[in-house]
Amino acid sequence: MSGAIWRQHFTFNKYSQIAARAVRQSLVEAERLKAEKRGDTILKYQKWENGQGGNQIPFNAPKADS
Repeated sequence: MSGAIWRQHFTFNKYSQIAARAVRQSLVEAERLKAEKRGDTILKYQKWENGQGGNQIPFNAPKADS
């Protein structure tokens, strides 16, 4: 029996997402919060006209630390 049975059910990207989530959830609280913050991404878009970029506009603004 192969050690890669997950390949029958998941793509590699999905498998790595599941594994990363399991690792993050197994961390102690302080380290888990740091790991979750590293996982956040900020997506921005920028409209270009005549070869010049306009202002960058965030799709999801970062959350304020409380």
